[in-house]
Amino acid sequence: QVQLVESGGGSVQAGGSLRVSCTASERIFSTYAMGWFRQASGKERVLVAIISQTGGTTYYADSVKGRFTISRDNVKNTVYLQMVRLKPEDTAVYYCAAGSAPSSASFYLSTSQYPYWGQGTQVTVSS
Repeated sequence: QVQLVESGGGSVQAGGSLRVSCTASERIFSTYAMGWFRQASGKERVLVAIISQTGGTTYYADSVKGRFTISRDNVKNTVYLQMVRLKPEDTAVYYCAAGSAPSSASFYLSTSQYPYWGQGTQVTVSS
């Protein structure tokens, strides 16, 4: 069983930056694709970014492309989401998730392919 713990959320003004982290308990962290998803109040959970097992391939939702960067450290069992030029519409609970992948350089985009989830961390961006 993979346990994921997010940290680093908080409140920031529009245009500011935050970095959220997610540390996994599983020692075979490097065999999972890792994703960040977010859920705004009253809305569905949506994909933000995903990174392959090796870290060599990434995917970003159009809404965050160019502003967010996903990375991972397979030694520290940690995945990061660096967020810059934050907007009020980025306000949400951010969740990290782990799932299997078709290859070390690819990943699934569907939420349903990620069985392991963290508890979430709140990010609030004020205008």
